[in-house]
Amino acid sequence: MKRKSKNGWRHQQSLFLLRSLRDLRYITHVPHHGESGRIVVDVEPLLKRRLYAGLSLSGSTLKEWFIKAAEEFCDEKKQPPFSGQIRYDCGDTDSSVIREEYKTATTATPEANQNSKASKKFTVISMFSGCGGMDQGFVGGFEVFGRRYRSLPFEIIWANDLNGEACKTYGRNLSRHIHHGDVWSLLDFMPKSADVLVGGFPCQDISVNGKRAGVNGSRSGLYKAMVEAIKRVKPKVFVAENVKALLRHETWLSQVVSDFKGLGYNLHYQLYKAADYGVPQTRERVLFVGTSIDVKSFVPPLPERNASNWMSVKEAIGDLEEVQESAQVNHIWSRANISPEQGNRKLVSDRPGYTIRAECHGNIQFHYRLARRISMREAARIQSFPDKFIFMSGLREIERQVGNAVPPVLAWHIANSVLACLL
Repeated sequence: MKRKSKNGWRHQQSLFLLRSLRDLRYITHVPHHGESGRIVVDVEPLLKRRLYAGLSLSGSTLKEWFIKAAEEFCDEKKQPPFSGQIRYDCGDTDSSVIREEYKTATTATPEANQNSKASKKFTVISMFSGCGGMDQGFVGGFEVFGRRYRSLPFEIIWANDLNGEACKTYGRNLSRHIHHGDVWSLLDFMPKSADVLVGGFPCQDISVNGKRAGVNGSRSGLYKAMVEAIKRVKPKVFVAENVKALLRHETWLSQVVSDFKGLGYNLHYQLYKAADYGVPQTRERVLFVGTSIDVKSFVPPLPERNASNWMSVKEAIGDLEEVQESAQVNHIWSRANISPEQGNRKLVSDRPGYTIRAECHGNIQFHYRLARRISMREAARIQSFPDKFIFMSGLREIERQVGNAVPPVLAWHIANSVLACLL
């Protein structure tokens, strides 16, 4: 098959779904099926969009659905295996061609192909876990935007957050063993050791939209709890996340760097643009990664995209335009009118979304086409949460959880680089 353009197979976002093999008008059978597993289909664009929208919230992936449907069809018809190319005719309507390549790089790596060290589980302690965006990235094994992010050999053995609603969401999607409460009061209950310690310490005192009290503020000063935890646990690697504004203040930054380096770790920190890693959002965050002398130095993940091919917000949420409001899948939205508060911007369809903020107070950005603000499911998509990730709260709390989270896709890329330190 001809190689795709610079957007590449990594950047293919629309994997459209077909209702059933039985509904197809004809199948062109080629005697030699080949070994590639690649499939080419022509379908009516409207059908693609409608069916993808209907299945995207069902929890089933394209690959899972297709394999099951193909097996059922073969069993029913008793036909020989299909060829490497199957063509579906949808009448006189102009069709587009979708090519899906099931390649190792975009699917979960089989356990049998992993070396013995890579198959080992590395333990992780998670602080300021929120709803679990960082942890979802470290665990992996999720699909979003038609791409499968393979499972990673990390096991979350302890997690904590002060927000009870966030703990409910975390428990529903990741682990029921998250500890609800003030982190200082829970330090004594933290495991004595772990391979990795991660946390996105609160940023309200640092953010440009916050109180600007700095790293010694009542909230952002909680990074010192991370310092204390690292001192006790002595992980091989730690990851700390915060807002871009921290880099603008030399005094605050110097204090954080000094405290982390004072623990005896090699420290790497830099600013990451989430859009460079396949997240449809202009979010920028600084991540500090500390490595002990017993492991390899941290090498940051290479960007997969740039401004010329960032994922647009329409690519990310366009299939939800006609989906009816549903609290069950968090497809609900604020009815707040335009006000002097922060927010109120309207998305631009062919660009990434604006940064999803935790403290938007209902003034989350407006949809690029529809006469409403974006839904919580759309906001979650813009943060790169998979549709299977369900938030267990009301609208206001979901806004806070989604806005506070580390995008799982960005965290997944960071986690792969952390894994390389440990192998």
